[in-house]
Amino acid sequence: MNFWSVVARIILKQRFLILAVIVAATIFLGSKISNIQFSHSEANLLPQDHPENIKYDRFLEVFGEEGNLIILAIQDTAVFKTSNFNAWIDFNKQLEAYSEVDFIASISNIQKLKKDTQKKQFVVEPLFNHKPQTDDEVLSIKTELFDKLPFYNNILFNKETNTIRSAIYLDKAIVNTSIREKFVVDILNPAIKSFEEATSLDVRVSGMPYIRTMNSKNIIDEIGIFVGLALLVTSLIFFLFFRSYRATFISMTVVSIGVVWALGLIGLFQYEISVLMALIPPLIIVIGVPNAIFLINKYQNEVKKHGNQAKSLQRVISKVGNATLMTNITTASGFATFIFTNSQLLKEFGIIASLNIVAIFILSLLIIPIIYSFMHKPKERHLEHLERKWIDGIVNWMENTVRHHRLTIYVSTVIVIIVSIIGVYMIRVSGSIIEDMPKGKQFYKDIVFFEQEFGGIMPLEVLVDTKKKKGVMRLSTLKRMEKLNEEIDEIPELSNAISVIDIIKYSKQAFYNGNPKYYQLPTQQEKNFILSYTKNSVSNANMLSNFVDSTGRYARITTFMKDIGTDRMEMIEERLQDKIEKVFPEKNFEVSLTGKALVFLKGTNYLVKNLAISLSLAILLISLFMAWMFRSYKMIIISLIPNILPLLITAGLMGYLGVPIKPSTILVFSIAFGISVDDTIHFLAKYRQELIAHKWNVRKSVYAALRETGVSMFYTSIVLFFGFLVFTVSSFGGTKALGGLVSVTLLFAMISNLLLLPALLLSLESKIANKKTFKKPTIAIIPKEDEEENI
Repeated sequence: MNFWSVVARIILKQRFLILAVIVAATIFLGSKISNIQFSHSEANLLPQDHPENIKYDRFLEVFGEEGNLIILAIQDTAVFKTSNFNAWIDFNKQLEAYSEVDFIASISNIQKLKKDTQKKQFVVEPLFNHKPQTDDEVLSIKTELFDKLPFYNNILFNKETNTIRSAIYLDKAIVNTSIREKFVVDILNPAIKSFEEATSLDVRVSGMPYIRTMNSKNIIDEIGIFVGLALLVTSLIFFLFFRSYRATFISMTVVSIGVVWALGLIGLFQYEISVLMALIPPLIIVIGVPNAIFLINKYQNEVKKHGNQAKSLQRVISKVGNATLMTNITTASGFATFIFTNSQLLKEFGIIASLNIVAIFILSLLIIPIIYSFMHKPKERHLEHLERKWIDGIVNWMENTVRHHRLTIYVSTVIVIIVSIIGVYMIRVSGSIIEDMPKGKQFYKDIVFFEQEFGGIMPLEVLVDTKKKKGVMRLSTLKRMEKLNEEIDEIPELSNAISVIDIIKYSKQAFYNGNPKYYQLPTQQEKNFILSYTKNSVSNANMLSNFVDSTGRYARITTFMKDIGTDRMEMIEERLQDKIEKVFPEKNFEVSLTGKALVFLKGTNYLVKNLAISLSLAILLISLFMAWMFRSYKMIIISLIPNILPLLITAGLMGYLGVPIKPSTILVFSIAFGISVDDTIHFLAKYRQELIAHKWNVRKSVYAALRETGVSMFYTSIVLFFGFLVFTVSSFGGTKALGGLVSVTLLFAMISNLLLLPALLLSLESKIANKKTFKKPTIAIIPKEDEEENI
């Protein structure tokens, strides 16, 4: 008695105990779902010790969290009507009163810098002391702000379009916590809605804390949609194939338990729900249903053959168990390769996905035979699908094509390879924090608005280390910084730079009684007078603290970046680095570019480089599984060709369709390869059984294997195709691309495994048909009279 026969006997004899264990495990993991945490910050795609992360951490040590800014804006001349203007003032004061807000910079509390000649210091005073009572007073405030205070241009207003905005600086301690989410969802959004209803003004909202919150909310909303759609689509296809409510109910019960286990494991490991982690529950449904198809199809074939239910259930486990185990291990391996990418996000995704794929296999193998053991034997009407003529027609066409048109298969394959390679050279790499966000949502439209009005919302920081205390306030340093500012201002994808330079210029303007023409850096002669006023000013010290550290050694230059790809960002980075090297001597200064947007873009490039490693690992692992089944390296190569070809086709399609390589689409190749090789394993497992049964006659064995595995391979591929297609309804561009590309890859993989693989076996029969090619079978050899109808 072999291993799988023993397993079958244990499962069927201990069915009550096994069901009790499954129920207990499901209750336990279900209780852990409440531990699931939702991501409150951007995904860090780089290892913690990566140079870019080290630079960013250093910046945070000096200046603290940089992504704490939420921006509100109104582009409507009606805001300058007295009632609306005063409502805007009250609205900003209302928000500033909340503990989650550090401070707000807006028209409501705008300060003018003035010179106090008696105390030889700068003081601040409000732009206006009381609410305006007439439209003329509002116009006067607007004129002074727009024409006489250039310091605030592109910070609190856009002079060209008459847009005004408020900058809400959140408490840095709450930026990466759930408190930020509650503030945005429960306080900010309702307050904005009330203001809009009262004034009929359209308020635009953006900033990284706001974007992260709305994006996370969208992820949470989509998890339920994906799970529901995956269950609906797979159950509908399953029912159309089997025409059995009972079989459909059993398969859906298995995958539903699998979803509970998946969510429970995420909670148990205390991982955060990210865009990737949200895909796991529906993935388990899509990957779990094919297990049910193979097991139920085999059970019904056995019942039809001899009518003995007990014998049929035992054979389901003993004869399909090993092949199904192998297919699930290869699928899990495709996901497990992400564990080796050094990216925490992908590591967590790889661990949870691979564990759950193995878990759904175990659940399928245990639950399906046990549930059927409590039920009556299937009736004739439940077995009618096994004799459908249209399925026979498809299998006959495949056999005929492989038998008589192998040359056509090879020529078509070569043409497809050439066309695909051309497409591969057209692929571009792209990475952006907001690129994959739902473009139909209002918060994305607001991102585009702020890019047009103020140059962007994703912070890019320059950290200037003068290597000496008070080095920033030297005029020579300030002039160097101004040259870099001017370079930044010339780049259309970046907003105007904000730094200590602007404060010093404003100080000179105040020194000359607020005359805007003096909004410039002081000369060497003016410097001592102006800086002496600055040193005595408490207000200036407060303003400087945002841009210069307490020692005066470090300064920051902040700009905001539009949504651009990695290729353009690399050009901008190179341009800025060249300017930095020319302006700041390495001996006296250490200047670094950083910011969350730049870290994310660098992360994309890092992942692309790791793609080859991840895919190579998947191929290596699956080659080892093939080597376990076959002695011959020729068989390993033959089995890999039909699975690598679909990946090449998909890469070519990405090039032709303009779909870039980015964090979401990078996953396609390892995932699709791990799943598509399942068909190869099922086919070759049956082919080997047939070889021994037919005494090493390759032709008879290939045709028999094709006829007997073709139906199940077709069924499972259709389920996988439409199952992954569910992800295309996502509002996230990356999820949509992932679903579409994996679906297409698996469709090509099915065709490749049903046509190219048998053709290769037939063409190379003289080189592979011998007993030395095979190890002792890892799947039980079935006597001729007991051959499977379908794996």
